[in-house]
Amino acid sequence: MTSNNDILFARAQKSTPGGVNSPVRAFRSVGGTPRFITRAEGPYFWDADDRRYIDYIGSWGPAIVGHAHPDVVKAVQDAAVRGLSFGAPTEGEIQMAELICQLVPSIEQVRLVSSGTEAAMSALRLARGATGRDKIIKFEGCYHGHADSLLVKAGSGLLTFGNPTSAGVPEDFAKHTLVLDYNNPQQLVDTFKEIGDQIACVIVEPVAGNMNLLPATPEFLQTMRRVCTQYGAVLIFDEVMSGFRVALGGAQSIYDIQPDLTVLGKVIGGGLPVAAFGGHPDLMQHLAPLGGVYQAGTLSGNPVTVAAGLATLKLIQAPGFYTSLTAQTTKLVTGFTEAARAANIAFSANSVGGMFGIYFAAEKPLSYTEMMKCDTAKFNTFFHAMLDADVYLAPSAFEAGFVSAQHSDDVINATIAAATAAFAKL
Repeated sequence: MTSNNDILFARAQKSTPGGVNSPVRAFRSVGGTPRFITRAEGPYFWDADDRRYIDYIGSWGPAIVGHAHPDVVKAVQDAAVRGLSFGAPTEGEIQMAELICQLVPSIEQVRLVSSGTEAAMSALRLARGATGRDKIIKFEGCYHGHADSLLVKAGSGLLTFGNPTSAGVPEDFAKHTLVLDYNNPQQLVDTFKEIGDQIACVIVEPVAGNMNLLPATPEFLQTMRRVCTQYGAVLIFDEVMSGFRVALGGAQSIYDIQPDLTVLGKVIGGGLPVAAFGGHPDLMQHLAPLGGVYQAGTLSGNPVTVAAGLATLKLIQAPGFYTSLTAQTTKLVTGFTEAARAANIAFSANSVGGMFGIYFAAEKPLSYTEMMKCDTAKFNTFFHAMLDADVYLAPSAFEAGFVSAQHSDDVINATIAAATAAFAKL
């Protein structure tokens, strides 16, 4: 019997490149047919064959309170009845901005946009406009959206500028981007010593989630803060994934470091497309209409997405929310690790707040290079064994996973049981 997922995928490939609207959904790295989702609730979603899965992607992070939470759904319904989009200011935008500023101490003013890519791109432009410099630093393995300046991989040496990783990105864009090693503070110091007066900003994921989960070391981020201050560069924390995911104040509250600009997304939309960037008024005043850095968006601060975000941000402020979320995520990775050890599989795992990473390597990786040494073939086998057991992990060995507040002990235990059987197959 032909699966409805197979039928939909064949149909999608005729009208959509690769049959998907975002590459990782295509299952290219793990093989097989993508699951086409029809509905979701709590920690679960159902595919086109009405098969239920325990979901560990959570729309890549936003579903922190679980799918289709009644409070979020009602907020969206109430907002939709009043109108879908106005192209004019609303009080909801003010409430969202005020709440973000309240919860993230480094942010005193914020601009709402529609996607994480847009927010990161705008933060870079703001940093360049405020400093009058062109060069930026990013780190190998960190992903900040698909803006041209950021689709760059490492060059061949310390002070070699990066090379485009996508067709269509001019080398003239890439030549302004330095790509350094993640978690290498000395390399950062050496680079600033050489060309610090030319660097507009450093952008980093303090908890990387697109080379699997890879937290920064405290020394790395502290060094970054110090040299940015010393040389007048803007420090940008990309917390699209980690913001409100790992702690109420984001990763910056865990590390106790204040960036100059913060990029947010995912959770602040509660499942709908909204993102933001913000920081100190001295920087934010460079934005139009006050300053010369232009940024605009017809759907920025959309009333329906803002309503979903406000409802979500209210729920995550409940006492003990992050204590419970962190405990459940820790329970999951501990269960994975113990099951792998019992099966004599080279495996490690890590978690921060509601994010987790699993690695088919004996030690937790600290850099992109170490991450690339993990056994992807074993991951692919494990992924499909888990999928067959109705557990949906990220369909790539290089993506973080996400736990929601609805992942109860029963759900976690069922996942560990599935993992135990899967490891046995390896």
